Amino acid sequence: MTDHETPETMQLTENADGIHGMRAREELAPHVAKWWNTYEITPGAPLYKREFGYYCLDAWKAQGMPEDVPLAELFDYDEGAVAGLWDLGWCEAAFQPTFDWELIEDRGEHQVVQDFAGRHVLVFKDQPASFMPEYLDHPVKDQRTWEEKVKWRLDPGSAERLQDHEQKMCDVRKAAGDGLMVVEHVVGGYMYLRSLIGPEETFYIVHDQPDLIHACMKTWFDLADAVIARHQQHVTIDQIFLAEDICYNCGPLIGPDMMKEFLFPYYQQLIANLRSRQIDQSRHLYVHIDTDGCVMPVIPWYREAIGMDAMLPFEVASGCDVVEIGKQYPDLVMSGGIDKRVLAQGKDDIDRMVERILPVMRERGGYTPTCDHGVPEEVSLDNYLHYRKRCIELGG
Repeated sequence: MTDHETPETMQLTENADGIHGMRAREELAPHVAKWWNTYEITPGAPLYKREFGYYCLDAWKAQGMPEDVPLAELFDYDEGAVAGLWDLGWCEAAFQPTFDWELIEDRGEHQVVQDFAGRHVLVFKDQPASFMPEYLDHPVKDQRTWEEKVKWRLDPGSAERLQDHEQKMCDVRKAAGDGLMVVEHVVGGYMYLRSLIGPEETFYIVHDQPDLIHACMKTWFDLADAVIARHQQHVTIDQIFLAEDICYNCGPLIGPDMMKEFLFPYYQQLIANLRSRQIDQSRHLYVHIDTDGCVMPVIPWYREAIGMDAMLPFEVASGCDVVEIGKQYPDLVMSGGIDKRVLAQGKDDIDRMVERILPVMRERGGYTPTCDHGVPEEVSLDNYLHYRKRCIELGG
């Protein structure tokens, strides 16, 4: 013990390991501190630099993009500041085992296949993963198909689900020790039901077989709760991130009454259980919703029901304006909101867009600028480099 240390300060230092307590801000790498500043909605803090994804890299290579330079270096992105836990699905249920790939029908240039989620999908024969498929059928139609085809694949104790668990948790513990945000990624209830039943068929089953919907959601909850509990034996969870996609271009796909009956009770219990098990009981748990489309109607629903703290990607083509939404909800962490259509236009158009958004949102805090989805190939490399230059100038 030094002259300046007491047992109390030593205990505080030992606890500030990223698991039992938050690391001191001054000990964090600059990009990690920047990420936490975003979630704490620090006014005037430099904007974290990243992108949401790409559909343009082949086109950019043809335009001269150097292939030996990492994208983070080429576009001046920040290093990652998140340690993600990915054991609970994303756009589909977290099946273990998954369905076998199966050729269902040959249609010349196209073919119908059974995918890993048990859906029958129409794809291009020579490029099955290059385009959005057409979904023709889904595995759950009634209680029998749910029990026979699906439910047993969602067993939280299956041997497949436990593979590499210790190594994963070792990696996450180390990341937490470096102060990274530990994020539990979970397929949201609506996205999960849609992948099991189909977007249109879900509405019929909600009406005709509500007990089946509850059975599906009870299994969703049991799996998520058990897996998260295993994770919490090792780390404190900083954020639960629900991949929901519950909106389309004009508003939500289901109404508040359906959400209150079929989604929110399961979310509320999952979040309550998660909080009760936290190693660091003083830690704030951020609740993050990922949904495309026109999100304005659902923001108050999620905030009231589950205390939503953060949302993305604020799809501009669906009417989302991050400046206006940011004013209405000053305590909402936001990411996205950059119009990819404007990035495909001229540099003057890009300048007008970023000059309207970035200074205001930097002053507000709690915002990360990205395209509302992956950058499309219509955006030239030259335009994107100009956009990145302006983001750095305006975002710090």
